Amino acid sequence: MASRKGSHQSRGNGDKYSVLLPTYNERENLPLIVWLLVKYFGESGYNYEIIVIDDGSPDGTLEVAEQLQRIYGEDKILLRPRAKKLGLGTAYIHGIKHATGNYVFIMDADLSHHPKFIPEFIEKQREGGYDLVSGTRYRGDGGVYGWDLRRKLISRGANYVTQVLLRPGASDLTGSFRLYKKEVLESLVERCVSKGYVFQMEMIVRARQGNYTIGEVWAFQLFVCFVSLRHFEHLSCQWVVCKLN
Repeated sequence: MASRKGSHQSRGNGDKYSVLLPTYNERENLPLIVWLLVKYFGESGYNYEIIVIDDGSPDGTLEVAEQLQRIYGEDKILLRPRAKKLGLGTAYIHGIKHATGNYVFIMDADLSHHPKFIPEFIEKQREGGYDLVSGTRYRGDGGVYGWDLRRKLISRGANYVTQVLLRPGASDLTGSFRLYKKEVLESLVERCVSKGYVFQMEMIVRARQGNYTIGEVWAFQLFVCFVSLRHFEHLSCQWVVCKLN
């Protein structure tokens, strides 16, 4: 079980990592993604906080988040809810305002991104001093599991067309597992106008236009987990895929 309060000393030179978790009807997924984040941040020793931005989920996601905050502590779990669903871009803007870290992770709360890669993102960023590091499914050992052919074609097609037309300098434009320098994310989010998955593409394109440096980490996506909501201390998980370096 991951430590509730964190038993490791912080690594690095005072860096802190804020994880933005926009949620909408993630009652069943939120306990496990938070548990995994606490586990891998705790094991690696990096200083962190998890900011949950719930957009008025009718399934009780916020109530679950409040229970998680009592378990892990208010210093690690920050709740910054909004009254209704207002979009991904505005969720990031809202979350950044409350982030105290100098680096920000963005990722999905639906368990499609495995937190075990977080140390690799951090190491990659430090190696090259990158402004942002993006998880890629389309280079090296990256990939996806559990998608039907239609979804794979749409994702591949969108990436291919954008590569040809815009040459963004990154292999995966639609992925949403990324690490940013906080000031870079603030700048990019304020300039973006797109909504939906296109928002992630625009972020990368604008990063290149702004001469920001981009690093990549190979990542596999998708795994499915089953959670007992009654016992946050005894989470069980059946991995469908975990082929990763």
